Amino acid sequence: QVQLVESGGGLVQPGGSLRLSCAASGSIFSVNIMGWYRQAPGKQRELVAVITSGGSTHYADSVKGRFTISRDNAKNTVYLQMNSLKPEDTAVYYCNAYIVVVTPRSEKFYWGQGTQVTVSS
Repeated sequence: QVQLVESGGGLVQPGGSLRLSCAASGSIFSVNIMGWYRQAPGKQRELVAVITSGGSTHYADSVKGRFTISRDNAKNTVYLQMNSLKPEDTAVYYCNAYIVVVTPRSEKFYWGQGTQVTVSS
């Protein structure tokens, strides 16, 4: 059984910062690409940022220069540092990871349960 557990969401004022964390646990052989997605009310889920196991990153244009994705491979954890937050960043943020499982041997994308981020004064 593999789980992705997110933490760090909450309410913040415009211009503020939040740091999201997502830890993968279970019978894990390896964790490949990890990322963050978000879904605002009435909108489709969209990519925010992804990071490979080697540290290469990709960001949505809307968050470039404000958000930073990083990971700790030893802890199977990915982070999202969000600065200069705007009301339009308000959404449920989901962690996503491509995981190779030891037993039974399998590999696929897993999703976290989501964490709410609200940017409002």
